[in-house]
Amino acid sequence: MRAVLSRLGQAAFVLFGMSVLVFSVFFATPGADPTARIAGRNASPQVLARVRHEYGFDRPLPVQYVRMMDKLFVSRDLTSFVDHGERVVPEVFAAAPVTLSLVGGAAVLWVGLSVGIGVVSVVFRDRAVDRILMALALLGISIPVFWLGEVVNLLTQSRYHDLWLFRWVPPLGYVTFSGSPLGWFRALFFPWLTLAVSFIGIYSRVLRADLIAAGREDYIRTAYAKGLSDERVLLNHALRMSWLSFVSLFGLDVAQLIGGGALLTEVVFALPGVGRLTYQGLTNLDLPLIMATVLYSAAFVVVANALVDLLYLALDPRIREGGGRG
Repeated sequence: MRAVLSRLGQAAFVLFGMSVLVFSVFFATPGADPTARIAGRNASPQVLARVRHEYGFDRPLPVQYVRMMDKLFVSRDLTSFVDHGERVVPEVFAAAPVTLSLVGGAAVLWVGLSVGIGVVSVVFRDRAVDRILMALALLGISIPVFWLGEVVNLLTQSRYHDLWLFRWVPPLGYVTFSGSPLGWFRALFFPWLTLAVSFIGIYSRVLRADLIAAGREDYIRTAYAKGLSDERVLLNHALRMSWLSFVSLFGLDVAQLIGGGALLTEVVFALPGVGRLTYQGLTNLDLPLIMATVLYSAAFVVVANALVDLLYLALDPRIREGGGRG
């Protein structure tokens, strides 16, 4: 119980620090006063003064910070500085299912394929199959996601769209699962592949290295001494103990992708997710929208890290035993 409370306290402290940092960057930096942007170009001093008073920009920074956090996390009625009257928090929540669909499907692909590639590489270690798979993994890591996305669009949306191979690919955009499950799958299939490619390369190489390292451990030698087959030793023992670094990477990567790290994929494939919403906020310098996306993303990352820590305890009994002795 004490460990859980300590972890929650750390998470709260990190969120507070992030909120102060983001607020300072956008509101306390010299020249960051958004009054002129709200009032418009060539606004008179009287109009600027009225806008500054209405939005509370004439108040001390600590007061502005408290009001901003209240509007973001309590009343959730913070409005855009560009689209006047448009609430930004509902926009973030409306974009979240799109990002969750994108990241969730890509995660299923990269986990399944990377485990398969990593295990096959270890089985055929230092042979042609191993070298080819690891070379392809390195190639996948090296390809920029925005370039790969543009190439995929070039093939599936224009040049070869009329071929039977890509005729089923719908126009760029998003289809809700409730509206059409098949349309949802078709719209996200190539974005899933594009986002998953680099992660397949990273995870398969990490898993291969962990499996090779696990093969040198005493418990693996003991398993072989008991007469277990290579397949049982690899899948039941080595793979099980190699999950720790895999899970750690997975938790952090999924958190940052859902928090906006899938921005490039969403922009290239015209998916109205959180990343694309952040991109629009940065393009328009819409400070409330940027604040909302960044802080809600930070909150998700912190929560995901806490869940990964708890999952560590479930996967590795040695961590629980070490904590108990401490």
